Amino acid sequence: MGVISARIPEDLEKELEEYIKEEKVEKSVAVRKLLSTAIAEWRRDRALKLLSDGKVSFLKAVEISGLDAWSFAEFIEEKKIPWIKTENVLKDLE
Repeated sequence: MGVISARIPEDLEKELEEYIKEEKVEKSVAVRKLLSTAIAEWRRDRALKLLSDGKVSFLKAVEISGLDAWSFAEFIEEKKIPWIKTENVLKDLE
């Protein structure tokens, strides 16, 4: 497992301390959990952006997002992003 050292602003440190108290976890566990959640969110958002820009097919976006196809489809629906384009469907059928 890698080690990361980072300086954070005081307000963020206070939020982290609050999270640690609420979740009753150690600081390293809290940071790993929050970082993992943020990266998962970034992957979903990135996949959605690439899909809506027509840069990837639906199946590729699913792969990038780290979700299963149904969960990613629900995510798209929640965000109300139009994404079905003829060329994307044709790519998926190849």
